[in-house]
Amino acid sequence: LPRTLAIGPVGARLRIWSEAGRSGSRRRTTAVLDSARYLDLLRALEALLADPPLLPGADAAPGDALVRAVRKDHKRLAGRVAHALELEPGPDRDAALHGARKAAKRARYAAEAARPALGKPAKKAAKRLKAVQSLLGDHQDGVVARETLRALAVQAHAAGEPSFTWGLVYGREEAAAAAAERELPGVWHRAARARIRRSAGS
Repeated sequence: LPRTLAIGPVGARLRIWSEAGRSGSRRRTTAVLDSARYLDLLRALEALLADPPLLPGADAAPGDALVRAVRKDHKRLAGRVAHALELEPGPDRDAALHGARKAAKRARYAAEAARPALGKPAKKAAKRLKAVQSLLGDHQDGVVARETLRALAVQAHAAGEPSFTWGLVYGREEAAAAAAERELPGVWHRAARARIRRSAGS
């Protein structure tokens, strides 16, 4: 942002906001890591690793089961993307796109985990799903940034400071989110075309 567009004590207000958020996050993280609940979680994970509850057939070849599992996550993502794209731009669509991002992450990780057994098809699917996840992640970052920018603009206005700069940056974030929403159908179409199957050599 050019300095000529930073009107008022924008830098100072941003530093105060950043420090307050950082110290609060550190306090919350330390409290969680010091809790009995966290220690219980570590013990439960150790027990799970020592004696995993494997189902009958766990030692069978993974190919067909992996294909079904990866396809299931891919289908869930397809439904979430379709639902989000049917909505008008706004908070409901933002929430639906956030849900689609989480589903994209899950589908991507499933494809990555299946790669040793499924080979190139899983690798290609994971790469395309990563593009969907990344685009939706950028969109969600913009949603969170706009909420913060609006709060900072309100604080600046209440303190008698100009809120022009906050509004300008908000508008840029809004435009970036709209661009991501326009780009999503193409990125999703490419990911949806990835055929999830066993490779010829697996």
